[in-house]
Amino acid sequence: MKHIRILLPIVLMLGSLVAVSQETRRHKIALFTPLYLDSSFDASGNYRFDKQFPKFLNAGLEFYQGAQMALDSLNKVGAPLEVFVFDTRSKKQSIYQQLNSPELADVEMFIAHASSAEARILAEAAQKKKIPFISATYPNDAGVSNNPYYVVLNSTLRTHAEGIYRFLQGKHALDRIIFFTRNGAQEEQVKEYFTEYAASTSSVPLKIEFRNIGNNFSAQSLKPYLDSTRKTVCVTGSLDEAFGLRLAQALSSLNNTYPVSIVGMPTWDNFNLAKPEFKNTEIVYSTPFYYGRATPLLNRITDHFQEEISGKPTDMFYRGYETMMRFALLLLDTGGDAAPNLTRKGNYIFTPFDIQPVFLNKQTMTLDYFENKKLHFVKVYNGVKSLQ
Repeated sequence: MKHIRILLPIVLMLGSLVAVSQETRRHKIALFTPLYLDSSFDASGNYRFDKQFPKFLNAGLEFYQGAQMALDSLNKVGAPLEVFVFDTRSKKQSIYQQLNSPELADVEMFIAHASSAEARILAEAAQKKKIPFISATYPNDAGVSNNPYYVVLNSTLRTHAEGIYRFLQGKHALDRIIFFTRNGAQEEQVKEYFTEYAASTSSVPLKIEFRNIGNNFSAQSLKPYLDSTRKTVCVTGSLDEAFGLRLAQALSSLNNTYPVSIVGMPTWDNFNLAKPEFKNTEIVYSTPFYYGRATPLLNRITDHFQEEISGKPTDMFYRGYETMMRFALLLLDTGGDAAPNLTRKGNYIFTPFDIQPVFLNKQTMTLDYFENKKLHFVKVYNGVKSLQ
C-alpha cells in the first residue's frame, strides 16, 4: 500500500504506510462518511467544543475509525490500496464536487455511511463508473432501481419482515401470535410485507391476529388480547422506537400473569433491554449485524480502540472495520473486478453476509440492486444476549 490520501483537513492520523513497487497496481477506494470537520474546527484548526464530544459526531467518526483500523491491518501486509476519505458534511465541498475530484477518475469502489439522498447520488455515480457502491448503514434501497452496482448491506424493511415471518414459522408455529400495530404508512407497509409473504410461503401460513392498538394503549388495555394459560407471541408491527418501547414495557409488566414472548423490530438494537422492567421477559429482534461473539479479532481491535480513545466502541466502529476489510479484500482478490463477484462468499470478518440480487419487478426480472439477506435473531433475557 503506497499511501492513503485524506481529501480533507483531517486531524486523525492513519499511521505510517509501506511503499510498494511502482509496477504494482494500486486499487482505489473512496470512503464517504459524515465527519463534520468544518463544524468541529475553526479556521485556525482549533477544536470548537473544548473537552466535550457532541453525540452527533460519533457515528460517522467511529465508522471511519473502524475502516482506518482495517486499512492499517492491510497496510502491514503491503496490500496495494489507495483510499480517499471524504467528509459528507463538508461545508466547502458538496458531494457532487467530491465525486468530480480528479483523484476519483479511476476509483474502483465506493464505501459509505450515507443518508438516503447521499445513497442515491453515490449509487448513480457508481453506476456511471460501473463500480460497486457498498452502502454500509442506510437500511433502505433509497429509491434506487435498475442498478447492479448498488449494494445494501443494512437489510431493508421487507427483508426483516420476511425474515421475522420465517423465524415465527420455525420457532412459534404452534403458538398464538398477535401482531400489534397502529395507524401509519410505515406500519401499513410492515403489515403488507407480512401478508404478502404469507400468501407466497411454501410452508403452512401462520395464523396471525392483527390488532390496531393505536398510540394511547396501556397495559390494562392489552390484557384482553393475552392468555393466562398459554404463551402469546407478540410482534411489534412498527419501527417507531417510542411505540415499540412502550409496548415492550406494557407487555413485560403483564408477563407474570400473561406469559409473553416479544418480537421486536431491528430498531430495538438501540434499546437498553437489560433494565429491571424487562426482567424474566423474553425479547427477540432481528439485525443484519451481530458483534456479540467474543472472537480473538473482535477482542483485539476492541482493546486497541479503548487504548487509543479511552472509551468503548459502538457497533458503528465494528461496521466500519468489517465493511472496509471485507470489500477491500474482495477488490484485491478479484484484481479490481469486484462488481461481478458481489455475491461471492468468504472473507468472513464478524458477520456472515448473504448478498443476493433483488428483482423488484417479477415480470421484467430486472436486477435492481444487491442486498444482504442474512439476518441474525438476538434474544435478550434478563440482560443476557444470545443468538437464536
